[in-house]
Amino acid sequence: MKILILGTVPNDLLNFRADLIKDIQKKNHEVIASSSPLDSVTNIHAKKLGILYEPIFLNRHGLSLTGDIKTLKSLLNLLKKHKPSIVLAHGIKLVIWGGISARIQNIPFFALITGLGFAFQGKSFRRKLLTKFVSFLYKIALRNSKAVIFQNKDNRDLFIDKRIVPRSKTHIVNGSGVDINKFGFTKQPDTGFSFLLVARLLGEKGLREYVAAAKIVKASFPDVKFEIVGAEDESLDAIPLEEVERWSEYANYNGSTNDVRPFIENCNVYVLPSYHEGLPRSTLEAMSMGRPVLTTSASGCKETVEEGVNGFMVPIGSSKKLAERMIWFIENKDKILFLYKGIDNWLENRHKNHISTYPEEQGFCYSYWNCNKEYRPKSSIILFDYNEKKQHQIRKKWVKELWA
Repeated sequence: MKILILGTVPNDLLNFRADLIKDIQKKNHEVIASSSPLDSVTNIHAKKLGILYEPIFLNRHGLSLTGDIKTLKSLLNLLKKHKPSIVLAHGIKLVIWGGISARIQNIPFFALITGLGFAFQGKSFRRKLLTKFVSFLYKIALRNSKAVIFQNKDNRDLFIDKRIVPRSKTHIVNGSGVDINKFGFTKQPDTGFSFLLVARLLGEKGLREYVAAAKIVKASFPDVKFEIVGAEDESLDAIPLEEVERWSEYANYNGSTNDVRPFIENCNVYVLPSYHEGLPRSTLEAMSMGRPVLTTSASGCKETVEEGVNGFMVPIGSSKKLAERMIWFIENKDKILFLYKGIDNWLENRHKNHISTYPEEQGFCYSYWNCNKEYRPKSSIILFDYNEKKQHQIRKKWVKELWA
């Protein structure tokens, strides 16, 4: 069987879907990956995975008649060339145009909805029109889909309420999963205090609120550090690099990276003030390394935090509330030990029905193979999989040492 996987960003497609690709290959199926043209680094990664990578034209700059037609034409040519048995897509543009292309050529289509995106945010008249139009395109794209996989209940309910897709086609999986061997539990830094935000440079990720909160906090705690890690973006909501550079008095921008672990290890608290998410991988990675999380009550974000147990939530868009909670962390550094224990208990008591059940990498496979239990992957990408008893014991050992 030949399976085509479509992703918006090449690096994300090859990094975050690598375990999915490997699992499918183990089933002796051929995998073709497709997105924008590769750079030298991602090209090497694609070769290591042993997959065929086909670059396509992808218009990511909002709605553009000529750009989107060109994207659709590129996808139709791709499907004609390779004649895949199945198409799996994630990202708004590729779910829409990939779904329409697959429908035209009568190819089974699966969609991963990893977040609602810019089009579903805001209440202005113009934004409402955009939401209606994008909803209409989704309806066309998903009408003949085999399954539509969501990362949180709110997103699924919105699609059902807007009659974009019937409930019978929907599935919820708890995020993309994290390799807990790779993101192992680490101690808090011995000196100083720092916050970390890892996200693409987008307004909807709450970067401006993060910097505004940093300005408030630094007025009382000038030595506290605020770190930002993330790649530039090309979407309508992108924050220009020139603006980011102007934040240097309050926050340090570290550029993009292929390995966030050193940054997580060096922070005390992980922060994600996002306006919306599917289910954020970055907060899961931070928790896997033992960092409490400060996030918003947005869909997707709220699913990762139990208030006062493994972190805290603040209202969306409130830099003042964000700063207040940051100051609490600084003034109560010793109480982070409680959150270490809370993270451990939360993992133990809630992992089965919260994050760990089946990450989205398996969601496609479960819906395709009709939830065949025999297919359950043995890889460690299932977050906090308690087949990993040794990892759990290590976490408990850390907690005891921290309390000592």
